[in-house]
Amino acid sequence: MGGTSKTEQTQSSQTAPWQAAQPALQGILSQLQGNLSNTGLTSNENSALDTLTKNAGTASQFAPQITDYASKLLGGGGATDQAGNVNANYQRYVDQTNPLASNTNYDPRSTPGFSDALNAQIADITNNTNGSFAAAGRDFSGANSNALGRGISAGIAPTIAAQYNQNVQNQQGAAGNLFSAGNTNSGILAGMQQQDLVNKGQGVSAASAANDAANAGANATLAAEAQRRGIPVQSLGLLAQIGIPIAGLGGQSSGTSTGTQQMSGAQQFATIAGGIGSLWPKAPIKFG
Repeated sequence: MGGTSKTEQTQSSQTAPWQAAQPALQGILSQLQGNLSNTGLTSNENSALDTLTKNAGTASQFAPQITDYASKLLGGGGATDQAGNVNANYQRYVDQTNPLASNTNYDPRSTPGFSDALNAQIADITNNTNGSFAAAGRDFSGANSNALGRGISAGIAPTIAAQYNQNVQNQQGAAGNLFSAGNTNSGILAGMQQQDLVNKGQGVSAASAANDAANAGANATLAAEAQRRGIPVQSLGLLAQIGIPIAGLGGQSSGTSTGTQQMSGAQQFATIAGGIGSLWPKAPIKFG
């Protein structure tokens, strides 16, 4: 019959990939180690940051002017300051155009100087007509009166009609001008009001710019100090991006293995006999 025996064995191993490249990697690591002292600010960087910090003190110098500008814009920027003058000019034009623009009496006789001109024309016609009949010895005759009437009617009718039409044209023209002036005046006032609103809207943006200008110095200082803190950290980060992956190369492992072995009957007997024999000491040999 046979038997079994059990054995245990512990093994460990270490890997070194890219062993041929390790001298180069060690060179890189040594350079990284040497550059750890160079992660701080250089003199030029310090000088530049000091300049930014110095300039931060003057960054808000225009804040008062911007604030004043914003305040004026928020108040309309004076866009409607001339509205009173615009209305006054329009009213002056209305006063000077009337009563012509509102006149509906087109009678030529109401036109200044028209009667005098008309009377002079009648007198000329009368003298010419009567002179002709007197020369013929027929003055004060019915034919004379009839001719005089016709001559006067024919002579002054075009004058009266022309003056009437001119009066109508003058009135309509003045009324039309007033209408256009009213529209122009309204457009100017509306434009002023619209500009007033635009200015107020720009004032909102200018107010924000004023706040930015007031805070410009502090923000510039903070930005410079952030650079002063950030540049060394960035430098360390760049070195870490190279060094950390290299540090992770290679590896080491360990483990335990267990096994069994089948023994023959003779091997088992010899093992047992050896064990029993070790229990009794050997008897001393005596010589008689």
